[in-house]
Amino acid sequence: MNAPLDAALQPYVLTETRDGVATLTMNRGERYNPLSRGMIGALQSELDRIAQDSSVRCVVLAANGKGFSAGHDLKELRAHPDTAWQRELFDACNTMMLTLTRMQQPVIARVQGIATAAGCQLVSMCDLAVAAETAKFALPGVNIGVFCTTPAVGVGRNVARKRTMELLLTGEPIDAATALRWGLVNRVVPEAKLDEAVEYFTRIIVARSARVIALGKQAFYRQIDRGIADAYALAGDAMVCNLLEPDALEGIDAFLQKRPAKWGGA
Repeated sequence: MNAPLDAALQPYVLTETRDGVATLTMNRGERYNPLSRGMIGALQSELDRIAQDSSVRCVVLAANGKGFSAGHDLKELRAHPDTAWQRELFDACNTMMLTLTRMQQPVIARVQGIATAAGCQLVSMCDLAVAAETAKFALPGVNIGVFCTTPAVGVGRNVARKRTMELLLTGEPIDAATALRWGLVNRVVPEAKLDEAVEYFTRIIVARSARVIALGKQAFYRQIDRGIADAYALAGDAMVCNLLEPDALEGIDAFLQKRPAKWGGA
C-alpha cells in the first residue's frame, strides 16, 4: 500500500479522554496539520460530541508532528478556485472556531512548532494556550497575496490592535516569548514541560464546579465585545443566576465553614 493511501486512511483527529479531560490531537503532522476541509470537519464532529458529554470537563487541543498548524491547506484551496466551494470551507471553519468559545468546557491549546495563519487563529480562539519556548506564531498571508482576514478576528481579540496589524502587514513571525507578552498565550515552557504545564490548568478546572465554569464561560464571551453598559447589564444578570446555583451556595458555605466544597457536577 502506498504512502498517500496510508495517510488517507489515518483519522484526521485522534481523541483520548482521561479523568474528565478530552485531548484532541490533529493527526497530519507530516504536513503541519493544515486546516483542510477534512480536518475542519473532523474537529467539528469531535467538538460537537464532547459538547454534549457532561463527563468531559476540559478539552486539550494538541497536534502531532513538529508544528501545531500551518493554517489552511493551500493546495486544497488552489484546487478549488470556485466561490461556492471556498465559501462553504470558510463558513465551516468559522463555525468550528466559534464552537470553541460556545461549548461549555474550557479549551486549552497545546502549541509546539509553528502556529500560522488559521493555525494562529485556532490558538487565539481557545480559552487558554500553553506554548513551547520554540513555538512561532505568524499571520503570513500577505507574503503570498492572501491577507489573513479571518485569522485576524480571533487574534485581534487577544492582541492589541497595532500588534495585530503588525502581524498582518509584515507577515513576520513572533517567538513564544513575544506571544506571551502580547497576550496570545498564557504560558511558555520548555517543550518537554508542555504536558505538565497543560495539566496544571486541567487539574484546576476539573476540580471546580462544571456548572459554574460553563455559565461563566458563556457570559464572558457574550459580554466581551459589547459596550461597557451592555456588558455590565449582561454580567450582572449572569452573576445573579450564578449565585442562585446550588454549587454557588455550596461553595460559599464551604468557604465560610473552612472546608472543601462538594460540587454537584454539571
